[in-house]
Amino acid sequence: MKTYYKQIIKDSFTSTKFFQNPYPVYEELRSIHPICWGNMMKNPGWYVTGYNEAMMILKDTRFQNRIPLPQTSKKYECLKNIQHDMMLFKNQPDHKRLRFLVSNVFTPKKVEYLRPFIHDTVNDLLHQFQQQKSIDVVSDFAFPLASLIIAKIIGVPQEERYQFRKWSADLIQTIDFTRSRQALDNGNAMTIILRDYFKGLIKKRKNSPEEDLISLLIKEEQQGDRLTDEEVIATCILLVIAGHETTVNLISNSIVLLLKHPKQLMELKEKPFLIEGAVEEILRFESPTQMTARIASEDITINQTTMKKGDQVYILLGAANHDPNKFQDPHLFDIMRYPNPHLAFGYGSHFCLGAQLARLEAQIAINSLLAWKDNLKLAAPDLQWRKLIGFRSLSELHITFD
Repeated sequence: MKTYYKQIIKDSFTSTKFFQNPYPVYEELRSIHPICWGNMMKNPGWYVTGYNEAMMILKDTRFQNRIPLPQTSKKYECLKNIQHDMMLFKNQPDHKRLRFLVSNVFTPKKVEYLRPFIHDTVNDLLHQFQQQKSIDVVSDFAFPLASLIIAKIIGVPQEERYQFRKWSADLIQTIDFTRSRQALDNGNAMTIILRDYFKGLIKKRKNSPEEDLISLLIKEEQQGDRLTDEEVIATCILLVIAGHETTVNLISNSIVLLLKHPKQLMELKEKPFLIEGAVEEILRFESPTQMTARIASEDITINQTTMKKGDQVYILLGAANHDPNKFQDPHLFDIMRYPNPHLAFGYGSHFCLGAQLARLEAQIAINSLLAWKDNLKLAAPDLQWRKLIGFRSLSELHITFD
C-alpha cells in the first residue's frame, strides 16, 4: 500500500524555506510513515525518512545504483559515459573490483600519512588572511583545502590544482536531484575538458609513475586487472566531485553550528581533544550529503511496505540522522553525544571511501581555525544555502574575528 504526501512535497521541497531548513519537512514526512510514495522528483518513487528503514535499504544489494542520466541520452553523451564508469553508480561485481583498487589509497595508514600535509596546508591558507578581519570560510578556506588535498592524492601537479574549484562546481550540479538542462550542458562540457586533461595525465604517469592514485591504478592495470583508462578517468572525476563536496560542506557546516552554539564552541576550544566526537555530531546534525538514491531490482518489502521492481527509492540521510526512534533529542546539537551511529557517509558496500580523510581534514581545519583567532562570529545572521536537495551546502560563509 502506498502512503502519499503529495501536498507536502509540492509545497515544501522546492521552497526557499526547505533549502534553508529541511528538517521540519523531514519530521512531518516521518510522522506519516518512514517510507512514503511521492512525485517530488522527475521520477516518482519512495521517500525514506526512518533510520532503520534507511539502513536496511543501504545494506541490501537488491537496491541497486543507477547513473543519473538515461542510458539512451545522446545530448550529454560524454557525461553519461563517464558516470557509467564511476564507482558511485556501479553494482556488483564491478563496484567491488573498483572499490578494492581505489581503497588502497584510502587505507588508515595512507590517510594518516597525509596529516602533516593537511596541517601545513591549513596553516598556509590561514596565514594568507592573518592581517584581515574577515574571511569567507567556503571560498577562502574549505574549498582551497579540499582542492589541494584531493589533487595531491590524485596526482595533479601543484601548479595545475587551481582549476579544481571550477571543475567541482560545475560537476556537482549534474548529480543533484535539482539538476537543470543548463547544469547538464555545463557538466557535459566540463566532463570533456576533464576527460582530455586526465588522458594526458595518465599518459605522463605511464611514462613516469609517482606515488599517487593514477600511478597506482595504472600499475594495477599493467598487472592484469581489467581496469581501463576510461575507469581511471571516471574515478579521478568522481574524486574531483566527492573529494570537494563532502569535505567543504562538512567544514563550513561545522563552523556555522559551533558559532550558533557558543557553549559547545567554548567547550571545544578549551578541550580540543573533543574534536572527533564534535565532527561526528556535525556529520549527524547537518549531514553534508542529504539524499542518495537506489532502484529496486525486484519486489522487496521493508517495514510492511512493498517496493516493486523498478521503483525509485530516495533515501533521506538527513532525515534518518534526525530520527527520534534512533537518536535521543535528535534536534539537540551535542558534541558529547555518544554513541553516534549516523548514516552521513552511507552504509553497506557503498559506504563513503573517503570518510576517514574527510573526518581528518575537518578535525584539523576546525581546531586550527578556532585556535587561530579570537572572537569568531558570523558576519550576518542570514545564511544562504545552495538550492540542492542532495547536499547541505552553503553558498558562502563570512565570519569576522579579532
